[in-house]
Amino acid sequence: MKSLNQLRDEIHANAKEKGFYDNPREVGTLLMLVVSELAEALEADRIGRFSDFFEYEKYKKNAFELKHKQETDVNFMPHSPSLIKSSKDIERDAFKTYIKNSFEDELADVIIRTLDICGYLNIDIERSVLAKIKYNKTRDKLHTKRY
Repeated sequence: MKSLNQLRDEIHANAKEKGFYDNPREVGTLLMLVVSELAEALEADRIGRFSDFFEYEKYKKNAFELKHKQETDVNFMPHSPSLIKSSKDIERDAFKTYIKNSFEDELADVIIRTLDICGYLNIDIERSVLAKIKYNKTRDKLHTKRY
């Protein structure tokens, strides 16, 4: 499994590659984008939109089997040429159908955006999280708050 800092670096490199850092970024804007993902997670929860990873994997398995059959069986003729998709299209369609805009998807965006900020600012987030976990273990129940 990758460390938080490895994920940070991978996420930030992808964001740079996709053009999100072609111009300098304002930290306040980056932070508000994290907040917007939290708001989207709230709305997904409110409407009961959750990921269906079982159907996501089933869809991909069936589509990849169909693709493999087309590539290896010279006698295979699909009902429609549009049924055979590229691996990238299969992944995209499965994600959009069974995961996109779900509660879990939006929480993933919160983490991705947060790690991207850490990459941009060169923050050792793994060290910071581990230190915070240790500190939280020393705190009082509810951190002396009502809730």
